[in-house]
Formats: sequence, C-alpha cells, structure tokens
Amino acid sequence: MTDKFKFAMYWAGSCGGCEIAVLETKDKILELDANYDVVFWPVAADFKYKDVRAYDDGFIDVCLFNGCIRNSENEEIAHLLRQKSKVLVAFGACATMGGIPGLINETTAAELKELVYTKNPSIDNPEGIYPQEKLEVPEGELELPHLYDTVRTLDQTVAVDYYVPGCPPEAHQIAAVLDVVTAALKGEGELPPKGAVVGVAPKTCCDECKRVKEEKKISGFRRMWEFFPDPEKCLLEQGVVCMGPATRAGCGARCTNVGMPCRGCYGPPEGVVDQGAKMLSTLASIVDAPTPEEIAEITATLPDPVGTFYRFGLASSLLRRAKV
Repeated sequence: MTDKFKFAMYWAGSCGGCEIAVLETKDKILELDANYDVVFWPVAADFKYKDVRAYDDGFIDVCLFNGCIRNSENEEIAHLLRQKSKVLVAFGACATMGGIPGLINETTAAELKELVYTKNPSIDNPEGIYPQEKLEVPEGELELPHLYDTVRTLDQTVAVDYYVPGCPPEAHQIAAVLDVVTAALKGEGELPPKGAVVGVAPKTCCDECKRVKEEKKISGFRRMWEFFPDPEKCLLEQGVVCMGPATRAGCGARCTNVGMPCRGCYGPPEGVVDQGAKMLSTLASIVDAPTPEEIAEITATLPDPVGTFYRFGLASSLLRRAKV
C-alpha cells in the first residue's frame, strides 16, 4: 500500500448503473487515481470480503455504497463497510431511497419466488423447486443470502455520512463528493455537515426545466405513447404525470429537456418528507373537475399509482411497505 488515501465502492441491491456513472467523470478518474488507492471495488477488480475484514477499522477514507439492502449479504457488507470507513456515502437512488428494487415492498419474498419459479412461462419447473439457502455437497456447505421481504435503504441499516441521489448520479455530483472529501483529507477544506445531500440544488426539477409553464389545469392523464406532446410546453400541463414538482433539483432536468417526464430519481426536495404524497397533493390541486365523480373518473386513468409516485422512494417513504 502507498501513502495515498483509500477508496472503496460497493454495489448491493442495484443494477450496476452507478458503477458505470463513475466513468462519466472522465478526467476525474485520473484525479481519483492520483489521490487514492482503490482498496475495495468488486466490480472493477477481484477483491474479496476477507480483504476488507483484514483492514483496520476506519482504514477506508471514503466509500461510495450503491444499492439497497435486499438480502442478508447486503446487510452484512453494509455493516462491514461502515466499520471500516471514515466516510460512508449513500450513492444513488437505491442506497438513498430504496430505488426501483424497493417496489418489491408491494409484495413479499415468498410471492416473488412463486412468480419467478412456478408461474414464469419461461421456466420449466413442474415440481416447484425453489433455490435453497443452504445445501450440503461433498466439498462442504453451499450458502445463498437470505432474501428479505422488505427492501431497506442504507441509512435504515447503518449510519450514513452523506447522500448522493440520482439514478444514476450525475457526473458533477460524483466530482463534488470526491472534491470535497479529498480537500478535507488534505486539510484544505472542511466536510459538509453529516447527513448533507451533496451535489444538488435546494429547488425542484421544475425550476431547472426549460419548458414553458402556464396555469396548470388538467382534465385527464395521458401517457407518452398516446400522443405527441408539445415540445415547448410543460408536460404536466399536457396531462403527463411528471414528478418535477416533487423532485429535488440538481440533474439539470435532463429528462424533461429531451421530452420525457421526470420520474423522481433525485428524491424529494428540501423540507418534503414523502415524495409520493407531495406529488399526489400537487395533482389534486390541478385536476379540473367540478364533481367528486368526475375527479374519481380522472384519477382512475392513472396507471400503477405506487409505481408512479414511489418509483424510487417506496422504501424510504412513510408507507415503507404497501402490503404487510
């Protein structure tokens, strides 16, 4: 080992997009190499858990942890990396809010296994055999992680120092985290207060969106494939559910600027406890209907309310679970 600072990155319950997003920092990768030894990054090099267990507590200067806590392995490594890291960052929507994997909180692990292994038309499994968590073989005992019923965020599992939202985080956010931590480690700056969300803005996605906004009154909801939306006008005013009013700024409104509605991956803006509830309140204020019956008819055109309003944040919402 050199006298460089120590860097780690780990994925738990995630798709791997956060790992790829690090490459978007481009020249910052060279700064990372200049300032840090990579001491744990399983997706990039052949590190083992035993390597991390052998490190002294606090050996890792900064760890970017992406992914939700989906199973027992995720939880075990979250505790291990918390123990070994000076600075632990919840990196990306899955770590900060539960992300899309958190939508499994609508059901249970048992129902998921039944769907995958017995009801899946692409699976030939007439005997209904499920993967076993433990199996004895001549070489010893094989073990699979236990799949939890409820997806949790990183901070519902261990203490987190900083948050970097996004699916995935934008390159400038990643650069901001590396810059501020590196400067602090060198004694050239101070770390933000613990619990800070790094690389974002204290506004909403709507404030960054360039689309023209007028009076928001809608008489129905439409999906993108049903019509050709006006490329200049606010998507929400055209009846498209856009999570911009209930989503933190910082991404540059990249989705709405290319004609797609905001999905909410940056999480709730400052002061908002529940992103989905905030969006429901917003929609309730703009539905243009004189009677409860008409309001009910309009709201019935919303497909998959949980997946729409809690696409990334069900696990961190007031609901946590949509089914017990």
